[in-house]
Amino acid sequence: RRLRAGAMAGFVRELERRDGPALRLEQRAAGGVGCVVWDAALVLAKFLETGACPLARRHVLELGAGTGAVGIMAATLGANVTVTDLEELQELLMVNIENNKHLVTGSVRAKVLKWGEDVTEFQPPPDYILMADCIYYEESLEPLLKTLKDLTGPDTCVLCCYEQRTMGKNPEIERKYFELLQRDFELEKIPLDRHDEEYRSEDIHILNIHRKQAVGP
Repeated sequence: RRLRAGAMAGFVRELERRDGPALRLEQRAAGGVGCVVWDAALVLAKFLETGACPLARRHVLELGAGTGAVGIMAATLGANVTVTDLEELQELLMVNIENNKHLVTGSVRAKVLKWGEDVTEFQPPPDYILMADCIYYEESLEPLLKTLKDLTGPDTCVLCCYEQRTMGKNPEIERKYFELLQRDFELEKIPLDRHDEEYRSEDIHILNIHRKQAVGP
């Protein structure tokens, strides 16, 4: 079941919330993948609302935030959030933060973060890292993994939501990503029955990811 109910870019996408008014998320028609609210972002945002992960007063970082849907939802649940993406998406992130700031009970700000580059300004490690649909380019796998390793501490919980795609090179890219990821991280799939009952789909998966603990004396 497709969750994107005919949402075309350049229009406002409303994302209902359990308590209170919907988030209003602007989208952009031009500019590639970062500019629409993808299904995986909806699924992850609504999963956060189930309360499975306590977010109040937690330090949260979203990677590849795009429209900011997931991070802004976390901020309405009391988290202190930094949404990150490339320079060209900052304007859209700022617009969406501004449009929804009256719903935020934590805090939210946008910053540029290019995968694979220095992350000193994002230290200490956040409590949560959120990622929705961040695996689709083979050339971004290594930089993304480097960034994840640089950002995570022993207690950081990474929530990665992705839509399983069967076209072209997608399955191969996914397989490679999880293979590389498992060198340093433990992965646990969150069962479908723990997703939001309306915003869920058989081919959209949420993984709970933690750093492997170093074994030593």
